[in-house]
Amino acid sequence: MRIAQIAPLTEAIPPKLYGGTERVVSWLTEELVELGHDVTLFASGDSLTKAKLEPMWPQALRLDGAVRDPVALHMAMLEHVRQRADEFDVLHFHLDYYPFSLFSRQSAPFVTTLHGRLDLPEHQAVFDAFPSVPVISISHSQRKPLPQAHWVKTIHHGLPENLLTPRPVKGDYLAFLGRMAPEKAPDQAIRIAVRCKMPLKLAAKVDPVDRAYFEHEIEPMLKLPGIEFIGEISDREKSGFLSGARALLMPIDWPEPFGLVMIEAMACGTPVVAYGSGSVPEIVEDGLTGLIVKNEVEAADAIRDRLDLLSRQKIRARFEERFTARRMAEEYLEIYRGLVTNEVPRLRLVKA
Repeated sequence: MRIAQIAPLTEAIPPKLYGGTERVVSWLTEELVELGHDVTLFASGDSLTKAKLEPMWPQALRLDGAVRDPVALHMAMLEHVRQRADEFDVLHFHLDYYPFSLFSRQSAPFVTTLHGRLDLPEHQAVFDAFPSVPVISISHSQRKPLPQAHWVKTIHHGLPENLLTPRPVKGDYLAFLGRMAPEKAPDQAIRIAVRCKMPLKLAAKVDPVDRAYFEHEIEPMLKLPGIEFIGEISDREKSGFLSGARALLMPIDWPEPFGLVMIEAMACGTPVVAYGSGSVPEIVEDGLTGLIVKNEVEAADAIRDRLDLLSRQKIRARFEERFTARRMAEEYLEIYRGLVTNEVPRLRLVKA
């Protein structure tokens, strides 16, 4: 099939460091190429891919301090894709609702994976206005606020089978991996570790929007015994970081649409200790790949009493069964084929 993947321009594909959506787009694109498909990736010019790269801006917008209006560049990209739509069997967008209006008015089959939260009141207006646009959810939980949307399927994320693997390292610390943001609750992770009397290593990105939160709420807590902030890490560092941890802490305080870090930990055989918000009950199997708890006290008790009952070998096996990029790509191909089969014949102007 001739497939177009249209990615956000905020980060490169794949991102140099943090960037969940861009990372998933990269894994999907590379798997589709490996499966023999003709894939074109519309992304920033510093992206790396085996697909055909169509650079829409020289570098990722997060790295380009001269760009003050990223929406303008995304609008230009959408028009560029529209002009070339006839070259593809299917268009796959990863830009939230940006393509809805333009592409619902043309005949090329398209689908959008929604990667973010959908529980804000303003989302109701968008999906009321576009009830027939086909969309894919990344968890069943993500769908709940918008029953009126035209949901095609839920496709859980997957990562390359051997990207992250268990390493023969053993540490006696707990791990936190992600963003230093209130909804990710690193403060609760710190308090859980303190309750357990275990060291905690925080590998996390601090976005400008979260800088005040980090400085006022988290930095004072870094002075507690055993609490270590190591900053943002790359994929190359994750296997060692996660393999050495007794568990990954994910005390999220919001309806997380997926939470890529959970399957990254599972790929390393590391159990996940998480609150049951958002997608967590779909991803973590309580008592098998992790422990689902309600609060800090339950988390500390579960780590002390139940954590050692989990098998790291079984956790890795469940990752291979449920969360590989190959499985993800095959599920998307099923959707693409369905869209092409149901395509409305195009009207063509015939000249005498």
